[in-house]
Amino acid sequence: MSRRREPVPFAFLAEADSFRSNVTPPPRRRASAGEMAGRWLLGLTIVAGLVGSLVIGMPAMSHQAPAATQQSVASNGR
Repeated sequence: MSRRREPVPFAFLAEADSFRSNVTPPPRRRASAGEMAGRWLLGLTIVAGLVGSLVIGMPAMSHQAPAATQQSVASNGR
């Protein structure tokens, strides 16, 4: 099976700048107060979750040696 090679004219790509549309897109719709409050609440929840996980996880990540433990009299064997 052989392919037939034909020249493809790409002149239309060079002329693409001259065919700009004069139609402007509609203006963006402003977010309502409820949508803005929801976005703020979602962002605040995410930040609070990250901060909370750090606060809870910090003691587990610290590698301090435990303080000397006290021994009871019964464990001395006397």
